[in-house]
Amino acid sequence: MSLVIDKKENSKEFAKITLSEIWVTRCPVPTATGISLKRGTLIEKFEQHGIDVAVLQDARKGLSVHHFDHQLPALFREGGNVPALAARSEGAPSRLIGLTWIDEWQVFIVRPDSEISLPEHLKNVKVALPEYADKRAGSIFRAMSLQGIRGALQLANLTFRDVDFIEVPERAESHNQERDASTYWSGLDALITGEVDAVYVKGASAVEAATKRGLKVGIDLDQFEDVTSRVNNGTPRPITVHEDLLKDHFDVVVDFLEELFDTADWAEDHLDEVLVILQDETIAGAESVATAYRNNFHKSLHPSLSEERLELLKQQKDFLWLHGFLEKDVDLDTWVDHRPLLEVLKRRQNKQF
Repeated sequence: MSLVIDKKENSKEFAKITLSEIWVTRCPVPTATGISLKRGTLIEKFEQHGIDVAVLQDARKGLSVHHFDHQLPALFREGGNVPALAARSEGAPSRLIGLTWIDEWQVFIVRPDSEISLPEHLKNVKVALPEYADKRAGSIFRAMSLQGIRGALQLANLTFRDVDFIEVPERAESHNQERDASTYWSGLDALITGEVDAVYVKGASAVEAATKRGLKVGIDLDQFEDVTSRVNNGTPRPITVHEDLLKDHFDVVVDFLEELFDTADWAEDHLDEVLVILQDETIAGAESVATAYRNNFHKSLHPSLSEERLELLKQQKDFLWLHGFLEKDVDLDTWVDHRPLLEVLKRRQNKQF
């Protein structure tokens, strides 16, 4: 059965179907979804209900667009907030059912001989800014870099006027066929040639990229207490579903969130196993994964819709809207649906008695 259902005339049919397959997609970062897939527990849970789990990353190329447009009715997505907010701003039928926050090595990379080590050292410095993608809403690396730069400047009471932005290609060229995410950070090559003095990066793939080039960390945003300076594409990270799935198969959505909670519970006591899983999930080696994901991150995989996290997401949304990464403003109040999360919490509470 195909679940890529045409919008209006076929959406009514979705409610009549006995659901036999769901789709999941996640970004190459620590997620309960990815860990659950690698452990096999997500598949096992839904097998009990006669539902297959299909992974968007393993599907034919024509389906990969749904990681960004959220037009696949049976899709669960745990990934960056820039694509999720951009899709919602363009009218995507998605709903927000959870948020996670995992610090993931948000840093500024500099040359080995650089003296840049604090946010205030960015004043009058040349910083890399990736070019816009063909579609502004798809300019994820530009949005991440600009927001990361803002966060560092905020810590030093500086503004965008205090730095020199140097545009670099959206992606670095790949000179081999290896599975290597370091090409995402195009500014690193400009750093080596002296075109720029500092490059914002994040995640395990960035660790790999910097290490390969003999570069060093200048500023580590994760070390500062002000959490608002680290608001970015993955902080907070949304969990979203298609509104038809939520409306017509509510229990399936609750079961999915429940599995994420169970996975997060398991991860709290299995750091070594989590790190091994993340090597494949993040396309990075063991040392890079250990460097990027620190500070007991494995104990914070549980989804939440707390006021604090929603306020941090609003900060990110407002930034993206102000700087032209969203087609329209997004009303978070109408996007979020608290019901599945509340039902999961109720189930968990009942299990304790």
